[in-house]
Amino acid sequence: QVQLAESGGGLVQAGGSLRLSCAASGRSIFSINNMGWYRQAPGKQRELVASIIRYGTTTYADSVKGRFTISRDNAKNTMYLQMNSLKPEDTAVYYCKVESWWGQGTQVTVSS
Repeated sequence: QVQLAESGGGLVQAGGSLRLSCAASGRSIFSINNMGWYRQAPGKQRELVASIIRYGTTTYADSVKGRFTISRDNAKNTMYLQMNSLKPEDTAVYYCKVESWWGQGTQVTVSS
């Protein structure tokens, strides 16, 4: 069983930055291969934003490439999503996922 606690969301102006954190408890993430961030905007399906595997290989949705960076700190049992050059279309609830476990979500709102 893994519990996930997200933080770092909020309201930011377009062009600004936020860093989301996903702190895991109940199990070390060191051996977990697949972790990622998803988002769901109102009226839209949940979509994969970025993923990272155990040895650090990352993938990104085309819409965030070059602006977002996913990382993991195994010592802190935490995953991060650094979001730069934010756009209004990035507004959504962001969820972290570790294997089959989901966090509760954190709201990110980007004003124009």
